[in-house]
Amino acid sequence: MVGILAAALLLLLLAAIVAWAVSVPKPRPAIGRPLPPRERAWQQQAVAAARWGAAHDEVDGVTRVLLRRSCPGLDGRPEVLEERVFDTFPANDPMWEARFTEAMAGARFRCSYLNTEEGQA
Repeated sequence: MVGILAAALLLLLLAAIVAWAVSVPKPRPAIGRPLPPRERAWQQQAVAAARWGAAHDEVDGVTRVLLRRSCPGLDGRPEVLEERVFDTFPANDPMWEARFTEAMAGARFRCSYLNTEEGQA
């Protein structure tokens, strides 16, 4: 009876290990290696449907307002294909909030224009 219980627990443990191993995401192929055809087709569709979006960051005390063209990557996270600096200004500028608001509005407008322009091509 104890042997049957031990065998059942061992099988349950092995099943759990196999289930975990199957559920772990596979690493992306190394750079220079071709993607499998299915993933390559999915990536081409994602790149073709890439959209422009406004973003911002701060580098060395300077706020940058950016235009980013991105699409979902193979891992599901956004993958930046292209990035353009739209505007910059000092992060300690007394008029920072007004400049930031204006720059982001302009960047959003420019992104909508770029998305429309690329949709017509």
